[in-house]
Amino acid sequence: MRFAISTPTTSAVAIGPFTIHFYALCIIAGVAIAIWLGNRRFTSTHAGVDGVVADVAIYAIPAGVIGGRLYHVVTSPEAYFGSHGSLLDIFKIWNGGLGIWGAIALGTAVAYISYRRISKTRDLPAFSSFAGALAPGLLFAQAIGRWGNWFNGELFGRPLTAPWALSIPQSLRPLGYEEFHTFHPTFLYESLWCAFLAVLLIYLTPQFSGGAIFALYVAGYSVGRFFIEGLRIDEAHMWGGLRLNQYVAALLAGAGAIAFSRISRSTR
Repeated sequence: MRFAISTPTTSAVAIGPFTIHFYALCIIAGVAIAIWLGNRRFTSTHAGVDGVVADVAIYAIPAGVIGGRLYHVVTSPEAYFGSHGSLLDIFKIWNGGLGIWGAIALGTAVAYISYRRISKTRDLPAFSSFAGALAPGLLFAQAIGRWGNWFNGELFGRPLTAPWALSIPQSLRPLGYEEFHTFHPTFLYESLWCAFLAVLLIYLTPQFSGGAIFALYVAGYSVGRFFIEGLRIDEAHMWGGLRLNQYVAALLAGAGAIAFSRISRSTR
């Protein structure tokens, strides 16, 4: 097709004995933005909290990566434990495969534990305020991280003939789609959705408490992910015509909406 988004021909660059994967660079850039913006938002509304975001991030970020990888491995066991799988591939996160649900769950749990530990020696606001301050930065991190899928040529959607379609090399096309050339750029859809939500949460911050902002983050992202997930054609467990991640997204969207409606009466 004349107009289409091209898939990069390389996903890594070698510098001497080291190989730098662009997927990893996207994750690192996203983390840096999340820490910077989270710290700026947290310190602008609370006194005496300098350094707290970085201190929590030291533990929460690795936990998020581990949680995301565990979720991916558990929900895609055939790729690692099947007859054609390899256990060593579990550690190759630069090839993609971080489930956002696992990353949010374990990352938030470890962040809470770390935050409570720091609060024993410092006068800190409630953890909900901390979570609300970080929410927009997390969304920007997700928006940047999705471009790692573009470099890897993965997680694209159904065939599409439109100017914004994504051109996929034949070697990366799934079985049954070899004759199609362009597909839905679901990485771009999710990146734009996350960036939009981040800006929206920043705009709404003066009107709602930190807990409400974080709940809105969970609900809003999950709603978008439900529909974007429905476009994808990569292998996934299916029930009733829906993918596993769509059920998870629907569940979290409902939970986030309920939490937001209960917390939103409390303003900053």
